[in-house]
Amino acid sequence: MNVIDIEGVSQRYGQTTVLHDLNLSLGEGEVLGLFGHNGAGKTTSMKLVLGLLEASDGQVRVFGRQPSDPHVRRLLGYLPENVTFYPQMSGLETLRHFARLKGASNAQVDQLLEEVGLAAAARRRVKTYSKGMRQRLGLAQALLGEPRLLLLDEPTVGLDPIATQDLYRLLDRLRGQGTSIIICSHVLPGVEAHINRAAILTQGRLLALGSLRKLREDAGLPTLIRANGLKRAGSLQTSWNIDGHVTQRWGVEGLEVAALNGSKLRLLRQLLNEDDPSDVEIAPPSLEDLYRYYMGQVGVHAKGETA
Repeated sequence: MNVIDIEGVSQRYGQTTVLHDLNLSLGEGEVLGLFGHNGAGKTTSMKLVLGLLEASDGQVRVFGRQPSDPHVRRLLGYLPENVTFYPQMSGLETLRHFARLKGASNAQVDQLLEEVGLAAAARRRVKTYSKGMRQRLGLAQALLGEPRLLLLDEPTVGLDPIATQDLYRLLDRLRGQGTSIIICSHVLPGVEAHINRAAILTQGRLLALGSLRKLREDAGLPTLIRANGLKRAGSLQTSWNIDGHVTQRWGVEGLEVAALNGSKLRLLRQLLNEDDPSDVEIAPPSLEDLYRYYMGQVGVHAKGETA
């Protein structure tokens, strides 16, 4: 049984349709990245899973039940994009308050404050917290009760690079323990290594869905091979033909080859046979490259504006 099944869901607000026939699923222990421009339907999709909205058409099942089922809600953790807490309460008081609501123990409160790096500031009032500290407190709140499904909307907003790395290490550990996770993020390079599949939405429609490997194969974007420290580079022109692939100069003593259609290993062998590079970098299409490609297919720029 999937943790989430969204089948043929459309969502309307009055005369405006914000989701069109959405089909999406999430397996146990899977991390799904949900991406799209502002207004693409990401937050609406999350609200349907949380039971805060009822689908206009189609059905949503969470752990095989209606999202509004009290049993389901006890299994969920949610971090909204903009977290808000009572400013006069301390971080410790805030987390204990939510622990009572979720039926979690005070021992877990102390553990989570330590885990998100707020133990030293636990007795300070929330109004003195920075945005990143409030974000970490929000993450701790979402993890109360050891949820089996986590919904995270822009979880790295306000976090410094070290805190961001700590967050993703924590999510990797939770995934290994069987927790299912949906992450909405605009910071694509950071999330890329921590998801099993990516879903790209635009204007309420599912544009692309699959693992990064599948999306790369479907998009047909090249893998770039960059070689530095080439002995022949000084005598090269602006391009060099390798097995029919035109290369471009890369730095002072290097070149770049765009490998298409599974030619990566063949091109790499030829390059190594013809020269002795000091370093070789292989760069497959990134999640950001894929996002731009798929958005470009429907005439949507990276900022979400229709062409």
